[in-house]
Order: sequence, then C-alpha cells, then structure tokens
Amino acid sequence: MKECLIVDDSRVIRKVARKILEGLNFQIDEAEDSAAALEKCRHRMPDAILLDGNLPNMPGIDFLRQLRREENGAKPVVVYCTIENDIAHITDAVHAGANEYLVKPFDRELMSAKFAQAGLL
Repeated sequence: MKECLIVDDSRVIRKVARKILEGLNFQIDEAEDSAAALEKCRHRMPDAILLDGNLPNMPGIDFLRQLRREENGAKPVVVYCTIENDIAHITDAVHAGANEYLVKPFDRELMSAKFAQAGLL
C-alpha cells in the first residue's frame, strides 16, 4: 500500500482528502504545516504528498523546494493543491518540483485523475 502525506492547514480539507485517498488504497498521514511535514518526511519519506500551496509560516512552494533538497526528497510524487489556477503559479510549482497540480475545490473524480496522471494509481 502506498503512503501519502496530506499537508494542509485546514482540518476539513485534510479530512476530505483522507477519505478520498483511503478509498484509493493509500495509507494516510497528515501534517498541518510545513514544519510538521518536513519532520515527518525526515523520519519516513512517503510515496506521495498532497501539498497545500497556502500554508502558514512556510508557503507550500518553499516547503517543496526544501523537500527536494532533503535526502530521498526526490522520491515522493508531489501533487500541489491550490486555489490559484493561473499558469504562472502552476509553472512556479512545477519548477519547484511539483509532479502534478490540483485546483481547489476538488472532488474524488478530480483527485483520482490527478493521482493517475502522476503515476500513483
């Protein structure tokens, strides 16, 4: 079973994403901010990360850049999740190391499609 770390400061978003991803046979861990997510990744690097772009303290894009510099930081497939849908924002995320992006609000169908495009399903 693949492991996915959900990184989002919204408890509701984490809960919805968890339900969808567990239904897709992922083992789930959660982090409410970038610092907690980095610690979890340093302890055990997941197969996938669903990453909110708008996190407190350290924006998602900065977390992504830091993640990719960590030992085994190239391993996780990162699906960057954001409310921004402009091409410049998405391009920045991809250049920082995102494998795929998902625009909020999302549903099971959209998340499944993005995870499939990223090679996770």
